[in-house]
Amino acid sequence: MSLKVSNSSSKDDVQVGERLYLGMDFGTSGARFAIINKDGTILSEGKKEYPKFTVTLFSLLEAVPVNLRPLIASISIDGTSATTIIIDSNSGEPLWRPFLYNESCPDALPVVKSIAPANHTVCSGTSTLCKLVSWWNTEGENRESALLLHQADWLLWLLHGKLGLSDYNNALKVGYDPELESYPPWLLSQPYSQLLPSVQAPGTSIGYLKEGIRTEFGFPKDCVVCTGTTDSIAAFLAARATEPGKAVTSLGSTLAIKLLSTSRIEDARFGVYSHRLDDKWLVGGASNTGGAVLRQIFTDEQLEKLSEHIDPMEVSPLDYYPLQVVGERFPVADPKMVPRLHPRPQSDVEYLHGILESIARIEAKGYSLLKDMGATQVDEVFTAGGGAKNEKWTKIRERVLGLPVSRAIQTEAAYGAALLALKGAQAQHNEQ
Repeated sequence: MSLKVSNSSSKDDVQVGERLYLGMDFGTSGARFAIINKDGTILSEGKKEYPKFTVTLFSLLEAVPVNLRPLIASISIDGTSATTIIIDSNSGEPLWRPFLYNESCPDALPVVKSIAPANHTVCSGTSTLCKLVSWWNTEGENRESALLLHQADWLLWLLHGKLGLSDYNNALKVGYDPELESYPPWLLSQPYSQLLPSVQAPGTSIGYLKEGIRTEFGFPKDCVVCTGTTDSIAAFLAARATEPGKAVTSLGSTLAIKLLSTSRIEDARFGVYSHRLDDKWLVGGASNTGGAVLRQIFTDEQLEKLSEHIDPMEVSPLDYYPLQVVGERFPVADPKMVPRLHPRPQSDVEYLHGILESIARIEAKGYSLLKDMGATQVDEVFTAGGGAKNEKWTKIRERVLGLPVSRAIQTEAAYGAALLALKGAQAQHNEQ
């Protein structure tokens, strides 16, 4: 198990009486932590590769610098969306192996589609509700004492000890309605609704850190644990895009866009759904285009060298639809869409220019579709992911989108989780 910790602070950097806030991210590729002060400045961060979640949670706490631990006022955690754990409500022991975020349960999809409204977010084989229904239909025993938790809920429970609590971002894919702040009647009328956790807003103080953990690691008596969120929302929070019209495009192996909107939109055909963020909505869609296609054709070194020769102000005449495999859902819902990467010009610079510009057009079409569906019009885009480093691509995207595009200063989900911990501590302080 490898561990990397970087400290941007010494004890001298921390003011006397200053409180700090710890965020932990359990994403798809490893676990990270970030410690911030009330101004959002990072004082320490670290990363661990995965063996097991529990081992990682405690080894991550172990990695928090000893001199900073007594100053931590609150903790929050983000986890992968729709990673689901069915546990015993008395002991907290798992009753089944975890269902991973990208695991599909096609056996349960017809059942879910028969009870949920058309095109609802849960009408996807990977939804948390499909995983719950699949477990319910296979497992005859232990139904009475069973309880559903998401990955972040379960990790937070290990810290605060109160079973059965979740947040409205993680609970969206099990059918929770964040607008009504309740589970809908069509879900509550099902026999397995007894497994559903109670739901709070992300960054809500749940209770104090368990005494055993507090004393073992040296955290203070008044350290509170706050409800969490999903890893992709924590990454959005990290970018500090807080006004409607602000958006984050993530250029990783795929292209994902998230836009802060005053109105909520949902359409499962395009994989579009809205997460609640306080009094606003975070509207998102994900295309199958992105960096993975580029990596199929070019090495990282080639991408860097070829990009240097691109004139981003010049419009590329090439019209591609770069996909790794057949099928697209956003901004075009077409499971039979075939990748289009021809004709290939003799010049690799022109070819790369054409691919980058084609991905930028897909991004623009995505934001345009969200507006047509009723979302707030985008007015500024922050970029996260590996593609954010390519300045020529940023310039191409700025021209195609007709908007200011910049690299997000912070993109780590752990930083977003730390901001939630700060929010929870401030809310609790205001109540006292």
